[in-house]
Amino acid sequence: MSAAQTTRRRMHPAWIVAAVAFLALVGAAGFRAAPGVLMVPLQQEFGWSTTVLSAAVSINLVLFGLTAPFAAALMERFGIRAVTATALVMIGAGSALTVLVSQSWQILLTWGLLIGLGTGSMALVFAATIANTWFAKSRGLVIGILTAGSAAGQLVFLPFIAMLAQDPGWRQASLLIAAGALAVVPLVLKFLKNSPADVGALPYGETAPEEDRGSPAAAGSVPAAAASVAHGGRSSNAAVRALQVLKRASRERTFWALVAGFAICGATTNGLIGTHFIPSAHDHGMPETTAAGLLAVVGIFDILGTIASGWLTDRYNPKVLLAVYYQFRGIGLLVLPLLLSATVQPSMLVFVVIYGLDWVATVPPTAAICRKTFGADGSVVFGWVFAAHQLGAAAAALGAGAIRDATGEYTYAWFGAAAMCTIAAVISATIRKDKTVKEPVPVAAA
Repeated sequence: MSAAQTTRRRMHPAWIVAAVAFLALVGAAGFRAAPGVLMVPLQQEFGWSTTVLSAAVSINLVLFGLTAPFAAALMERFGIRAVTATALVMIGAGSALTVLVSQSWQILLTWGLLIGLGTGSMALVFAATIANTWFAKSRGLVIGILTAGSAAGQLVFLPFIAMLAQDPGWRQASLLIAAGALAVVPLVLKFLKNSPADVGALPYGETAPEEDRGSPAAAGSVPAAAASVAHGGRSSNAAVRALQVLKRASRERTFWALVAGFAICGATTNGLIGTHFIPSAHDHGMPETTAAGLLAVVGIFDILGTIASGWLTDRYNPKVLLAVYYQFRGIGLLVLPLLLSATVQPSMLVFVVIYGLDWVATVPPTAAICRKTFGADGSVVFGWVFAAHQLGAAAAALGAGAIRDATGEYTYAWFGAAAMCTIAAVISATIRKDKTVKEPVPVAAA
């Protein structure tokens, strides 16, 4: 047997799917870095207020969140590959069309509607769906790695977006984001398989039933659970499925605890720091490219923190991890107004490192609690929890913009976010012990 054949046998197809999913998340993440960098150039060219541009970001974040649970159900209905490719095309189209805007309502359409729907279909629920479908073990680690793909996207794009926004201009930066999203589509169409059943494999870490191991088909056998992910849900309406899951989950206190915590998570990441850190640093005299570089550092440590969080989630109580993450984030936000200045001080570097490690470290433990508590509904439930994340982000993006226009600074926004993080830490620590909520079994018609 050749070395190449040995490598192919040792490489489980789940890892190939995870690698392509990582690249897809990198491509989709380009816009996540854009608003903070492009806000000032758009204000300078068109004279739009911070509130107007924050409204465009808020629409994006609302759709980003509300699309997520339906996207999870659509992936069950039409397959992961089709939904992912369509989402990347929408992101690319929305970003490319931004170069044609001349009225404020048009930025609401491109930044808000098109990119919001596209990124919502590529939300973090995508990572949970890949992990739950393709992996029977190491799910926390896989979710951590895939979630880090979003951070990697910001890391890859942010410095280039900032430089292009300065010279030659924000339109070229928008085209770069579009190119990044569209470049991944061919890889998705070729390599992103919908389920282990499509390649005659078992999920990574799962073995065939004892009685089947001696049969000739054992190596290619697929358990009913894996097959149902790929095929069982395709006969149902995706919207109905998402709403039915919401109805079942809403009866559980754990669901509302996760919703509250993740709404605050979104408010203090995408909504506040992701959207307003660069404009706030600019208010203190810091060049936009320097502030963008600091966010890129956040992205670097986000990758490390999220992967580490996935590893920890496989080994420790996820609710305790959530409480610790939220409290550390609150402390960082409380001191941030004291750290902002025209130059980068060592204390600011400490802040971006700590905030980076904590940025989306909350995702693996949140997804784990959804999976353990809600069983087969876990991915769709996580989609609804993620919707709360983005609603919180949208409220913070709009609210912080309004605070800036009203007071001339962001200080009250930082302090308010710090207080919310303490609330999230308390809520997370009091989540009750997980109990699996089983999906009702349909009764056959007489």
